Amino acid sequence: MHPNPLSLPVGMTVLERGWLSANNIVFAAAPGDMEGSAVVDTGYVSHSAQTLALIDNALQDQPLARILNTHLHSDHCGGNAALQQTYPQVQTFIAPGQAEQVRSWNESALSYAPTGQECPRFVITGLLQPGSNVRLSGCDWQVHAAPGHDPHSVILFEHKSRTLISADALWENGFGVVFPEIEGIAAFEEVAATLDVIEQLRPLTVVPGHGSIFTDVPAALAIARKRLAGFVQSPERHASYAAKVLLKYKLLEWQSISLQDLSHWIHATPYFGILHQTYFGAQTLQQWLDSLIDGLIASGAAERKHNAAGAPVLCNQ
Repeated sequence: MHPNPLSLPVGMTVLERGWLSANNIVFAAAPGDMEGSAVVDTGYVSHSAQTLALIDNALQDQPLARILNTHLHSDHCGGNAALQQTYPQVQTFIAPGQAEQVRSWNESALSYAPTGQECPRFVITGLLQPGSNVRLSGCDWQVHAAPGHDPHSVILFEHKSRTLISADALWENGFGVVFPEIEGIAAFEEVAATLDVIEQLRPLTVVPGHGSIFTDVPAALAIARKRLAGFVQSPERHASYAAKVLLKYKLLEWQSISLQDLSHWIHATPYFGILHQTYFGAQTLQQWLDSLIDGLIASGAAERKHNAAGAPVLCNQ
């Protein structure tokens, strides 16, 4: 927890989470603030109980008035439903572009089915329109479109302190998987344009969707642009990265899974089929899966063991 470092606006608390859940940014209600408290992004569903406890502690008995989602990937909005149940009057605002998919709860369009991830159904109140401001803890935060990682993502910028909530558009060591590219939709240029927007905002402090708060923004931008250039030059490199991220993410949720069950999940998860057919069709799906597993093990991100029955399992490391 990072409550109120001098570089952050008063009333803002950053809850740094593990990689299964995006960071939660909590804003206490300022005196006379009619809009009330808020949280930006709510983590993954399996962490909902922890999310509720952390937010309750950060708000110090204030009721949660608003949920703001930078985008609707499961690690950023998986706690929405639990928070809506706990705080029945809470209002929920999302980035524009997927309101109808939320209202009809289209799990394919919302990415949950294609990624093999889970997100309980929630309701929305309104939209975070780029070009508008949202008031948080007595400060006005600008809403900026940030397509690339997700075509509907937004980032939030407070100009007095020059604090940026960057979601997955910029981390200290890169940025999130460019999901449109998995579906064959060109989006690397949008990543570059979003990095340009961030550079033009000249933030002093960045609160990323994952990882620690950082202040060396030029270095982070240089790392992100170098990574992007590598993906542009070799799209299959991005495809391999995306597949490993999706597999590692699910392993964080499971902690361990039999290789047989893992194979079944891979076959049932559309994004793996798309990535395999588009970039790695020279191998069978099982051969490609074996290479992904070997890559995670070689990097220290996973470990192969055997369960009590002697069956091979893959364990999070």
